[in-house]
Amino acid sequence: MKKMFKKSLVLAVSALLSFSIFAEGSKEYVKQEINAKDRCLPTFYESILKKWEFSMGWKDGNPKKWKQAGLAKARELIIQNEDKTPFDMVVIDEEQREGYKAQKVVFNISAESRVLAYLLIPDNAKKAPAALMLHDHGSKFTIGKEKMVRPFGTTEEDEKRLAEAENWAGRYFGERFPGDELAKRGYVVLSFDALGWGDRSVQGFKTDSQQSLGSNLFNMGTSFAGIIAQEDCRAAKFLASLPQVDKKKVACIGFSMGGFRSWQLAAISDDITAGVAVCWFGTMKGHIKIGDGQLKGNSAFSMLHPTIAKFLDYPDVAGLAAPKPMYFIGGDDDAVNPTEGTKEAYEIVHKIWKANKAEDKLKTDLIAGGEHAYLPEQQDASFDWLDKQFK
Repeated sequence: MKKMFKKSLVLAVSALLSFSIFAEGSKEYVKQEINAKDRCLPTFYESILKKWEFSMGWKDGNPKKWKQAGLAKARELIIQNEDKTPFDMVVIDEEQREGYKAQKVVFNISAESRVLAYLLIPDNAKKAPAALMLHDHGSKFTIGKEKMVRPFGTTEEDEKRLAEAENWAGRYFGERFPGDELAKRGYVVLSFDALGWGDRSVQGFKTDSQQSLGSNLFNMGTSFAGIIAQEDCRAAKFLASLPQVDKKKVACIGFSMGGFRSWQLAAISDDITAGVAVCWFGTMKGHIKIGDGQLKGNSAFSMLHPTIAKFLDYPDVAGLAAPKPMYFIGGDDDAVNPTEGTKEAYEIVHKIWKANKAEDKLKTDLIAGGEHAYLPEQQDASFDWLDKQFK
């Protein structure tokens, strides 16, 4: 009897491990397997996608009631807990640049973490517009804030970071640092490291390390993406609290993963009054395409909020920012963002802003031949647009 039981158990486990099911509408046995070894999807994933309803997604109706319910759900699933820890900022170094001062500041981003950030303050700034610069992922963890603001310092490590940052700027930003360009225009600028990047990384932290970090945080009842989102909210509140800043004119600007962070932050933070999201937008279904970076795991943990797909699609979350001014920039040759999904997402957000009678505050660009980059032409276009929003 025991042998028969063991044999039955082995057969049952083997069937589960091979993802075996019965063919729909048939009694014939069909073996179903995972279709790739690195960007794994079950072969029945399309059937799962058909069941997606996004129960709290935009479906026409009263935009205020929709936003009230959707925002409550988004904050519940994205922001882990409320944190009112005093910021206690300290300036530890500074450098005078042409028309503005660059500072290294330290402040409490949360009850658990005190971070080093770059703060750019235009000369004689008084109630000036401000921008929180949200860096990308790029599987480049040795620099974070330095991707958006030119770093400085005299140590060997500082010089190494400057070289890495200049290389990054040449690769994605047309050899410019977007944060510095805004400071030249009179904006107070803040850039800090998300958990895992720059001064919040560790030697040897790499792409595969994120899976361990993400999984461990899930086991602790929180998430990698949730911590990033909550800290973005805290950074926005810190920036808005500075005496040089006009609280009514605080923008967030991000590229790639930073673009994801930007529209997310504009939606869930009351301190952000306008946003620019570059090269990361689309629908959830649009990103579930063979070869898409979201499917590889690892980096996906930084943008993965468990169970949110039951309620809200990406453009639904972004739409919670309406009627705030928002500018989305993408390219139809961007390997990170499937064009079809980007177009679908644009259609949805336009409907939401129109329902809020604020379509004039929404701008969406899909650049012909545009690749995964935030080049000077797009930077200038977005900065000019932001100037107009803030008058």
